[in-house]
This record gives sequence, structure tokens and C-alpha cells, in this order.
Amino acid sequence: MKKLSDQPNAIDSLIGLGNHSARKSYYPELVSKLEELEEERNRYKWLFENALHGIFQAELDGPILTANPAIVAICGYPQPSQFCKEMTHIGQSLFCCSDAYKVFREKLLAAGKVIGFETDFRRIDGECVHISMNALLKQTNEGRFTIEVFVQDITERKKNQDRLKGLNEELELRVEQRTSELVTLNDKLWQQIAARKNAQKELLVAKENAEQANASKDKYLAAASHDLLQPMNAARLLISALRERPLDNTDAHLVERVHLALENAEDLLTDLLDISKLDQNAVQPDISEFRLSQLFNSMESEFQPVAAEKGLQIKALSSSVVVRSDSRLLLRILRNFISNAIRYTHQGRVLVGCRRMGEVLSIKVWDTGNGIPQDKFAAIFEEFHQLEGHRGSGGQGVGLGLAIVERIANMLQHPLRVRSKYGRGSMFSVEVPLIADSVLTERPKYKATAPLQSLDGLVVLVIDNEENILISMDALLSQWGCEVMIASSAEEAINLCHEEGVVPEVLLADFHLDDDYLGTDAITSIRRSLNQDIPAVILTADRTSECRQLFQQMHIPFLNKPVKPGKLRALLTHLLDK
Repeated sequence: MKKLSDQPNAIDSLIGLGNHSARKSYYPELVSKLEELEEERNRYKWLFENALHGIFQAELDGPILTANPAIVAICGYPQPSQFCKEMTHIGQSLFCCSDAYKVFREKLLAAGKVIGFETDFRRIDGECVHISMNALLKQTNEGRFTIEVFVQDITERKKNQDRLKGLNEELELRVEQRTSELVTLNDKLWQQIAARKNAQKELLVAKENAEQANASKDKYLAAASHDLLQPMNAARLLISALRERPLDNTDAHLVERVHLALENAEDLLTDLLDISKLDQNAVQPDISEFRLSQLFNSMESEFQPVAAEKGLQIKALSSSVVVRSDSRLLLRILRNFISNAIRYTHQGRVLVGCRRMGEVLSIKVWDTGNGIPQDKFAAIFEEFHQLEGHRGSGGQGVGLGLAIVERIANMLQHPLRVRSKYGRGSMFSVEVPLIADSVLTERPKYKATAPLQSLDGLVVLVIDNEENILISMDALLSQWGCEVMIASSAEEAINLCHEEGVVPEVLLADFHLDDDYLGTDAITSIRRSLNQDIPAVILTADRTSECRQLFQQMHIPFLNKPVKPGKLRALLTHLLDK
């Protein structure tokens, strides 16, 4: 197309000027304006043809007048001319749904424009495409209505919406199914909770029954211990009296076997009582600070004769170090270590020593005995468990000693250690809190104790409500050269002293007498009646801490039943020395 400026005489004719008009002076400016208008028209034409969105102009209820390539491509037509030719009525040719066109037309006439109207346009292949359009209504000078429309293809967005809707519906279905499953599970859970509550009630009842049974067991053991230890104590005293008498070899052998049997029965009963008390938390530790040498001295005097009888050497490297523990329970641990070391060592020696390890002191017991396989370290602390080849001589030991040791160590929070090589000996140790101000010093070598003094002529008053005990004590003490007086109660003892006109030098009283009367009360009554502070010893089968504290408060020494004659004689000698 030629520009207007290129046509000869076109401008002159347009403005009514001839070639010789006076107004030719405006001609260059007018040409410039026309060129600007032409450039603007070309720019809009370029934008129309290259727009990403579809653009078309059409008559309302009529054909499409002009369309850009984008709308032609959206509707699938090859050429704009073909598109405009076939779109004779936009409501019928372009819109897939006539009702949608009616809605569009009403909104357009009402507002003069429509923004974001979504509908479906018909493609050349008969398929529908989802679009969003903005439309502007115009009226020509002739009174006709035209519309200018901008179209965006939203097919992918619509598909995504449909897909999202499907996913939402699927999700809602899954949520509904899951909710149903959760409701079912919740019902099952409530049923399980109800069943568990019933089970807990049953367990609570069973626990209460078990606690009552344990309490009954404790009462039974306490009563049984006294009833069992009393005749055992009498038998032990009688056997000890027989052992000290000159007998032929056959009788002596039989007496020795009875003595070993009684010792085993006593150890078993004592261990069973201790296990029961530890399991029931009936043992309360009495924590204090004390010098370790006190325990070492006690152990040396106790085990030196036992080791010598087996031909073993025992050496204790003690110290003046101060530790914090329960001296009685710690002594029980060490006694068990040393007793086992002597029991399972047939030749060689047993060594007791200690080593500082930071804030704790490790007390160790070495032996040259049978040794323990490494895979059996845990098993030796089980009840009634003894390794093959570790049976004590004479059948001694029932496998409760280390079980008691482990319970005591756990209660005191004292770690235990075991090291051993099978066939080459073992090392057992216990770690005890160390007092910082203490100093380790080597203890002098063991010195043999002085021989016991004679008890000839020692007047001893024995008070016990068991006749067998009185007879046994009379036999044993008389054999030691004592002058023995026996009574079953404090009143009988006082009357006997007044009738004989004798003041006993030592009182031996059973703790539990008839009619809930205590041996400590009997001692107090006799001392008050005779007006003398007579040395006294309590003999008891009661091993509770309350009794032990009572004896300590009254400064009365005591011996547990069954009474070991050696300890009894040593205690009487000690009292005689005083």
C-alpha cells in the first residue's frame, strides 16, 4: 500500500490548496504528522498480529470481522481468512454452548464490558477449547454494536484444575476411608484399654496377693529361723563338747561328719535368710567412716587357723586408709571372698590387699585355686549355682554366697570385679568410696594371736527358754571348766542366785524368752537385783538391724545362733581379761 504522501497532489487536493496556494507553508508539518500516524498504525498492526493472546473484532450477534493469528491458532484454523469466513455468527459458530453465549451477551449489554469470562470455543475439528476472555462493547455511527475480544487459552489450567479436583476428591475419599479405619482402630483401642484396665486390676490383685504372700513368707522365715536355729544351736554345742573329748577314731570320725553336716545346714539356713531379707529390702545399710584395718584384723584372726588347717598361706596387706561404707556388710563381702578363696584353693596362698583408684579404694582378694572360665563369670553370681570342679571339700557350699555378695554390693553401690584364668587362680574385688584425708600405709605382717586363757572356775549364768539349749550350754561350758548355772527366765535366775548365794561373773542370755520377755530385760533385772554391773552376752537367732542397734546402744556384745563355740570361748576370754 502506498503512503498518502507518495501520491501526487493527494494532500493538495485533500486540503483544497492548489500548487500556488499561500498555505503551502504548512505542507511539511502536515506530512510529518501523517507519517507519525502511519507508524502508529503499523505498530498496532504488528502488535495485533504478534500478540500471544487471541484478539478478534465481531458484530454482536453477527460475524467475526477481523482476527489475529493467535485466536486462529487457538481454534485450529490454518488461515485467518478461513476463520473469519466460517464464523458467521459468534454465538452459534464460535461458542460451544449457546447458553454460555446468552450469559455473556447479557453481561456485556448490562456493563458494556466483560472481564475474565470463562467458556468453551469450538475448534475446526469439532473439539472444544477452554478459554478466558475480556470483551469491550462499542457502538458504531450507524447504530450497530461491535465487540473487541481478548482471548487466553486456559485448557492446561482447566486440566490442572480438573486434575486437582480429582485429587481432592480422591484425597477426601482416602480421608474418609482412613477416618473409618481410625474409628475402627479407636474402637479396638478402647477395647484394648478396657482389657488392659481389667488386666491391671487383676495384676494389682495378684501383686497384693504376692505382697501378702511375701509378708507371710517373711513372718514364716522369721519364726522358722528361730525355731530351726534353736535345736541346731543345741546340737552344735553338744557336738562341740564331743569334739573336745578324747574319742576313738571311729567315734571321732562320726562326730566330725556330724559337725560338718551341721555347719552346712547352718550356712544354708543363714544364706537363705539373708537372701530373703535382701530381696525384701529388709536390710538397711548403716553407712559410716571407718579404718579398713578394723576389717582386716577381724578377717585375719578368723581365717588364719582355717587356712593353716588346709596348709595354705594367707597374707593381708592392710592399711590405715579410711573408707565410707557399712562395716558389717562390707565385712560380709570380704569374708565371702576369702572363704571361697580358701575353699577352692588346694595349694598355694591367698592374698588380701587394696589399691587406690582415684576417689575409690579397690579391695582385692587373690588366690591360686582352680580359677573360673571367662564365660562363667556371670553364672557364679546366680543362686544355687556352682561350677563343675568347684565343690568344696566335704560338700561345703550351696552356691548362695556370691548371690548374697552381689545383692549387698548393689545395695551399697559398690562395684564388683572378677578376673580369673582357669586353673591358675582368681581375683575378686570390691570398690569402696575413699575418704580423701586418709593415707595408705603398709600393715605389719600377721602375728599369731595369744593362746586363750583358761576358763576354769568362771561362774556363768545361762538364761534360755529352750531346755535343750540349757543342757547343751551346760555340757560345753562345764567341759571348759566353768561353773554353770542355768535358768529359763530372769525371775528363776534371780531366785537361783539368791538361793545359792552366788553372783555370776558372766551372763549368757537368749534374746527372745517366754511371754515376749527379752534377754536385755533379763540382764537389766539381774544386774539391778544383784546390784552389780555383771558382764553379759546376748545369744540370738534374730539378725535384724534393729536388734543389733539395740545391743550397741546397751553396749552388750552378742553372738548369732547357732553359736560357734570358738567365738563363744574367745568372747568369754575377752570378758575375763576385762
